[in-house]
Amino acid sequence: MQQIGDRIYYLRKELNLSQEAFGNKIGIKKSSMSSIEKNKSNPSEQTIKFICKEFNVNYSWLINGTGEIFLETEDALLDALAEEYGLSEIHVRMIKEFLKLEDHDKDVFVKYLENVFLKNGE
Repeated sequence: MQQIGDRIYYLRKELNLSQEAFGNKIGIKKSSMSSIEKNKSNPSEQTIKFICKEFNVNYSWLINGTGEIFLETEDALLDALAEEYGLSEIHVRMIKEFLKLEDHDKDVFVKYLENVFLKNGE
């Protein structure tokens, strides 16, 4: 039966990362990664949460082996955009709030922005 260390090893291989690179992303040393992957020690709850957040991993899969490995969430997509374009927390919040608007309200907001940018761009 697979243990959590086996799933972490599988995940690391799927991501094509060395133990050192994987560990650096979640704040643990290569030696600790090796121990976890060999099921000699269990990762802390904090480490498990870091893995899930950093690599967009399904918590249930990591803990129990159930469900899909990776999550495709709105937050994960926004986090990727934020990283790629250097967006601040307020930028991400604004995008999230915009996405919550009704279609009509989105159109009104976009029209307002077009007017602002066109006036400033002239």
